[in-house]
Amino acid sequence: MTDPISFPPGKLPVEILERLIRTYTSSIHGVVVGASIGEDAAAIDFGEKYLLAKTDPITFVTEDIGTYTIFVNSNDIAAMGGRPLWFLATVLLPEKGATPELVERIFKQLSSACRRIDVAFCGGHTEITVGIDRPIVIGTMLGEVEKNRLITTGGARPGDDILLTKAIAIEGTSIMAREKGEELARLFGEELLRRCRNLAEKPGISVLEDARIAVRNGRVHSMHDPTEGGLANALHEVAAAADVGLVVDEDRIPILDECRVLCRHYGLDPLGLIASGSLLIMVEPSDSGKITRSLEEAGVPAAKIGRITQKERGVKSRSEGRIKDLPRFTRDEIAKILERA
Repeated sequence: MTDPISFPPGKLPVEILERLIRTYTSSIHGVVVGASIGEDAAAIDFGEKYLLAKTDPITFVTEDIGTYTIFVNSNDIAAMGGRPLWFLATVLLPEKGATPELVERIFKQLSSACRRIDVAFCGGHTEITVGIDRPIVIGTMLGEVEKNRLITTGGARPGDDILLTKAIAIEGTSIMAREKGEELARLFGEELLRRCRNLAEKPGISVLEDARIAVRNGRVHSMHDPTEGGLANALHEVAAAADVGLVVDEDRIPILDECRVLCRHYGLDPLGLIASGSLLIMVEPSDSGKITRSLEEAGVPAAKIGRITQKERGVKSRSEGRIKDLPRFTRDEIAKILERA
């Protein structure tokens, strides 16, 4: 008798998710952008504007979980050109360790992060949950966007430049420092550990300002927020959503020194490491220079890392003059260290 199939931790395989979306989701009652691979949020016709709706859980982080929840969910609203406005949280707490202090800390983090980006924390659900060993927070973020300003992942066009803000794996590097702090301090010292932990604040994992600056300064056709599976999976999602190909220059992809050190130590590929904090922006080539300069002037580093191509060209990367298939990660690289004893 064979064992039943069991998926590994991380996102569902793309082919399974595509089938589920085709079979079970719908686009009635004013849904303009519904469930689709690569799209960051749903868009619903609400009269003069579109309502944007997003939900995302935080499962890799225990420390500062509330702050991560707000920024990860608000990023997806921003990536569609919108403004996040209302937030609801489902807070699941483990049977062991669900102390009043823990609950207070999570709610304080959620409230503080909402105030920082002018979002109303207006509802949700809490419970002590059987079968989990750490807190899990599932966020639902609602926002709005003018109808003529909606941006989708699927809007990328052949010929577009691909811009990337900040650097990849900011979130993953910070999570490693927070979850493996004692080990990393012993190996690399407190100063490196402090820098890695602080990446969640500076340069930060919010891309609200990145998105606002981009759409104000040029013709942005598509934006996408790299999260689980890192930059590589995010680029595959752009290609799938827009039915295009692309090529990126690996040598142009900005990677922080702190990220390189930790990835080298744990044997991780930065391209597949959870990457909130950077934003992919697909733009009209003649506007990429202005957008990049505007971001830089606002203190947001940005780099042109590639271009959108025809679908038949595939999803490729270029390194040292050689072109190869861009890898796709079946699970985020950070899972390799979080599952270790």
